[in-house]
Amino acid sequence: MGKTNEEDKQAGRSGRAREESVETSGSADGAANEKDGKDGQDGQTEDAARRRRLAAWAAAERILTRPGANQRLGERLAALAADAESVYDLDEWSDVYGNGIVAELERRVASLLGFPAAAFFPTGTMAQQVALRCWAGRTGNATVALHPLAHPEVHEGGALSAVSGLRTVHPTTEPRLPTAEEVRGLADPFGTLMLELPLRDAGFVLPTWDELVAVVEAARERDAVVHFDGARLWECEPHFGRTRAEIAGLADSVYVSFYKSLDGLSGAALAGPEELVEEARVWRHRYGGQLFQQFPAALSALLGLERELPRLPSYVAHARVVATALAEGLAESAAPWSRVHPRPPHTHQFQVWLPYTPEVLNEASVRQAEETKTSLFRVWAAPRSGPPGVSFTEITVTEPGLEWTAEDVRKAAAEFMTRVREEEASSRT
Repeated sequence: MGKTNEEDKQAGRSGRAREESVETSGSADGAANEKDGKDGQDGQTEDAARRRRLAAWAAAERILTRPGANQRLGERLAALAADAESVYDLDEWSDVYGNGIVAELERRVASLLGFPAAAFFPTGTMAQQVALRCWAGRTGNATVALHPLAHPEVHEGGALSAVSGLRTVHPTTEPRLPTAEEVRGLADPFGTLMLELPLRDAGFVLPTWDELVAVVEAARERDAVVHFDGARLWECEPHFGRTRAEIAGLADSVYVSFYKSLDGLSGAALAGPEELVEEARVWRHRYGGQLFQQFPAALSALLGLERELPRLPSYVAHARVVATALAEGLAESAAPWSRVHPRPPHTHQFQVWLPYTPEVLNEASVRQAEETKTSLFRVWAAPRSGPPGVSFTEITVTEPGLEWTAEDVRKAAAEFMTRVREEEASSRT
């Protein structure tokens, strides 16, 4: 039987620190937004440690992903200026309050996802809160059923209740999406079922297609609407064996991100029925999201749709090669134990777990990048619960990672573990 989110609030609060330390620009294994403060590495400030990592990643000749958020300002601006004309006529007038290029982006997203309309939002947090608020008004039920590891529960400071007056309940606490039986068995009535596809904090996991269809049908049996948190929906096609429009078509509304898998500057879109999207535009204004001009974000989003979207299936396929080789390499390196999860990955992102502290693993990671010009891992963090001395990181495979062979991965894993043992020995002296 499900339970309310009050039982998981403390875990959610502690999880926010992890979110701040590992989320960046669509590859959740980065550190572009880490906060200042001591990080335990030779007394460096966190800002200095972050700059060291960014420099090591920039100089790396072999790396699994190179997100735009890790670039210097001049590099990012130059790349946008050089490529923008390939996706939009730069002789057109700039956008004002959502017209022009922003409206074109909205039309493109609605068409890709098979919905009548879409609205651009400056953040996914805002888009999703507005969607759930609108559905609550339409269903007459302010209760949202979602996973306790879903983004609104862990990474938004309790905004669903504090800002929108919504209540949340959990069909399951297992590290996976809920089953149809769990949705049917939830004691509390709910107006909306929200499904995060993939469920990032559980390891970027997805159900099977039949399981997803059954869960949606179970929600409909309870007269609830279904909303997909599709921040990373773009890369789900290979796992489900369905087009993105077929996947999105199961839901009543879908939110997608432009800065995660598509490597845009920022922004998101909410797609759904025309009436819902028009209402969402009103709430977007009320929430402070009616920005005067947004053409840089819109241009980068169009570039992501044009360039990154077609490449995602190849990233997903190669992530499976990387994950297998990584598990083999860590096992061969005589690590006490290791875990690659899920195996095989459901998307082009997955987790790796090792029995060492984040301090040891982060120093080994940056040393490997500096000394060998090969960056295998990015930022390690402690889980929000569990024994001390266990850490995990998130792997993302994008275009740079396609160059890695299985042997490259195994060799890099062995080199990494050599440095881990050195750091572990040093920390004991």
